Amino acid sequence: MSTLSVRTPSDTQVEVSRSFASSLALVWRALTEPALVNRWLLGPPGWSMPVCESDFRVGGRYEYGWRSEADGGEFGFVGEFREIEPHSKIVHTEGLREGSPGAEVVGGSLVTITFEEMGGATTVVTTIEYPSEEARDAVLAQGMTDGMEMSYRHLDELLAGL
Repeated sequence: MSTLSVRTPSDTQVEVSRSFASSLALVWRALTEPALVNRWLLGPPGWSMPVCESDFRVGGRYEYGWRSEADGGEFGFVGEFREIEPHSKIVHTEGLREGSPGAEVVGGSLVTITFEEMGGATTVVTTIEYPSEEARDAVLAQGMTDGMEMSYRHLDELLAGL
C-alpha cells in the first residue's frame, strides 16, 4: 500500500501525491464516475456521503456532500470542471459548502489532478491552489491530508475489487 506524499510548492499551493496498485483506466473511472466516487470518498468512520453528483464535462458542475451520523453535521464541496484530458488531467474549481445542500459556498480553489501509469501502478497528483497562504494553512491545520489518506485507503480496497 502506498502512502500519501504532501508538499507545499508555493505559499498558496498544496501538492498531494499517491500511487495505486491499479491501471490508469480503473483509477480514472473511480475518480470520475459518481457511482464509484460514492464508494470511496468517505473520510473517517461515522460519516456518509449522501450527495455525490457530477456532470463530468468541461463546464459541468459537481457537488459532493458528507454528513456526520453522530451529530447530523454536514459539509460539502461544489465546483465546475474547467479542463478534462481523458486519462491524463482534470482541472476544476472547488468551494466549501458548510451545512446542508443549498447553503452558502465559501472560498474558492483551483484543483489540478494529473494521472500517470508506470509498471502497473497509477500515480495521482493533486495540486490545490488556494486564494491565500492563510487559507492553505487553515485547510492543512484542519487535517485535510489525513482525510484524503483515509479516503484513498477506501479507494485501494475498491480498486482491488474492480
